[in-house]
Amino acid sequence: TEDLQNKAKRALKAILQKCVHLPALEPLLHAAPPNILKHVVGQFSKVLPNDAKARRLFVTSRGLEKVQQIKADPGTDLYEYITTINNCYPEEIVRYYSPGYKEKLLERIE
Repeated sequence: TEDLQNKAKRALKAILQKCVHLPALEPLLHAAPPNILKHVVGQFSKVLPNDAKARRLFVTSRGLEKVQQIKADPGTDLYEYITTINNCYPEEIVRYYSPGYKEKLLERIE
């Protein structure tokens, strides 16, 4: 029923907002539908600025690369979350994991 779906959505959102164990959220970053992904990315944007070890793990687990692949419209919550995450890293790391960057580097070699 619609009521059950709404309750499930609220429960999932509440769980995601309380989760600070980022390795548990990592699989959702790669598999969640867009309406859930917004909340997953939001949680990463809350934890990463305050946890250097988590920032390093986020890069090595390809989480930062996945975030760069997400299309978000400026002004949306998702866009703000992505910006917050990107601001945790030096610009060259964010660029490196952005789509198409590796190809641009190869073109510069030729």
